[in-house]
Amino acid sequence: MLGVEDPIGVTEAAQVPQQRGEQSLDAAVRYAEERHWDVFPGTWLEAVGGDERCSCGDAGCALPGAHADRPDWAGGATGGGAAARRMWSRRPRASVLLPTGRTFDALEVPESAGFLALARMERMALTLGPVTRTPDRRMLFFVLPGAAAKSSELVRRLGWDAGAIDLTGRGEGHYIAAPPTRVGARGAVQWARKPTHANRWLPEVDELISPLAYACAREAADARTRVP
Repeated sequence: MLGVEDPIGVTEAAQVPQQRGEQSLDAAVRYAEERHWDVFPGTWLEAVGGDERCSCGDAGCALPGAHADRPDWAGGATGGGAAARRMWSRRPRASVLLPTGRTFDALEVPESAGFLALARMERMALTLGPVTRTPDRRMLFFVLPGAAAKSSELVRRLGWDAGAIDLTGRGEGHYIAAPPTRVGARGAVQWARKPTHANRWLPEVDELISPLAYACAREAADARTRVP
């Protein structure tokens, strides 16, 4: 189910803002103090024989330097700046991880669909929250908590299957990596839309689900036409 609209090129979306260098400690403290987000330190990258490997010790780690290092990570997350400073002072290279399902949920989509959706949202004058862009070519849109539990049903009502169009929600029991976390040699997580005073109040999932689902469905359809 795809509506008939003028093509929207990915390049129509505003450019990703230039990322300033920032240490993990400074970022973690800022997220806790300015946004009141819970944060917790994850794994980090270590030099081993001329290569960078994850501190977890797994040579085949799927997310080197960018995942939780213990199963009880949820209990170690803090929303306090002083506590965050102590954590990263002990582990300055640790990744910055943010639990979802607390102060925000995240809607995850392929990067190409994310930029398409951003362009459409700007044309619709929608209010956006922060948006991250991962080196694995994924984008995560911050929305109010509870979104992950509702997203699949909302997509179904629009006529699509969330799994088939690669739109997923991250809520309670999950976390995401935040800038400036690096994922091995792939690069660093960046802000496609930085946290600012203007986007302190997050949107409801209902406000973003239609343009996101449309963009994901369109990209999925295009991908099928490219298969020989």
